[in-house]
Amino acid sequence: MKLNIAVLPGDGIGPEIIGQALRVTEAICEKFGHELSYEYGIVGACAIDEVGSPYPEATHELCMESDAVLFGAIGDPKYDNNPSAKVRPEQGLLKMRKDLGLYANLRPITTFPSLIHKSPLRADLVEGADFMCVRELTGGLYFGRPQGRSEDNNTAYDTCVYTREEVERILHLSYKYARQRRKKVTVVDKANVLCTSRLWREVAQEIEKQYPDVETEYMFVDNAAMQIIQWPKRFDVLVTENLFGDILTDESSVITGSLGMLPSASIGIHTSVFEPIHGSYPQAAGKNIANPVATILSAAMMFEYAFNLMDEGKLIRDAVNASLEEGIVTEDIASGGKAYSTSEVGDWIVNFVKK
Repeated sequence: MKLNIAVLPGDGIGPEIIGQALRVTEAICEKFGHELSYEYGIVGACAIDEVGSPYPEATHELCMESDAVLFGAIGDPKYDNNPSAKVRPEQGLLKMRKDLGLYANLRPITTFPSLIHKSPLRADLVEGADFMCVRELTGGLYFGRPQGRSEDNNTAYDTCVYTREEVERILHLSYKYARQRRKKVTVVDKANVLCTSRLWREVAQEIEKQYPDVETEYMFVDNAAMQIIQWPKRFDVLVTENLFGDILTDESSVITGSLGMLPSASIGIHTSVFEPIHGSYPQAAGKNIANPVATILSAAMMFEYAFNLMDEGKLIRDAVNASLEEGIVTEDIASGGKAYSTSEVGDWIVNFVKK
């Protein structure tokens, strides 16, 4: 099979972790006989520094021509610490989502047996937790207009907008994935207060009738935030709007014990983007200490969701699980044992794939 991907390392530790994920991708393609071609693009702070835009047109064209995008991280403290900056790296991520039609963010929340002790929650609560957060990406407060400040600067306003089509699209996708899992969907909203949430609830109640084999439950977002921590094993597929999803997926990430372990996929109309959920971690840039596992697992999701190559994705997961069991881990999850470098972890996983 021919695989044509765009590679966007981004900022901070992005180039280092992407480098390891790409090595694993190459090893998988060699093992399974796939033809891999890829081209690099710039995004984020490095793109602002080079061409003045966080998501240049050349990068957009590269992504549009690719079957999938493997993406590192965005962010730089020189912009974070400058409130007057007119162009910010994070604007590139929002523009990429909008321009590529990335409407659904998938975050699998899975615990690793060898890392249960790293979770801040009790082992009996998190052991065996395995659910998928599906977050709508192109609507809601982040994109609604009008948005701004009053002339005297004393009032600020944002607008939350959702269309029936946007809600239907994300719900159908959620039910599709639920059918491949344990056949349960939790729709999270705030229908007792928000008009947009009442639209979500109304549409969901219509759509659930098309999936009689899937259990559907409805939950207010504040209750969901509590239950994710108290009973994470009760969830299978959790679907919600943009802002709620942004918060709940970050909350869910603590269950596993390390942000460095969690991949994500953003499913789009034109292509799909695969990236770790952690940030650019600029303090570690260039030190060869960053955890590459989330990015490597993002490559596994790329094989599965972009190319429907399930065996390839599974082999990557098996390699990651084996590395954890053997203690081949970076300092963030070393727990007092030997800490391996970014490239050493990559070496071990590549060798596992090749054997």
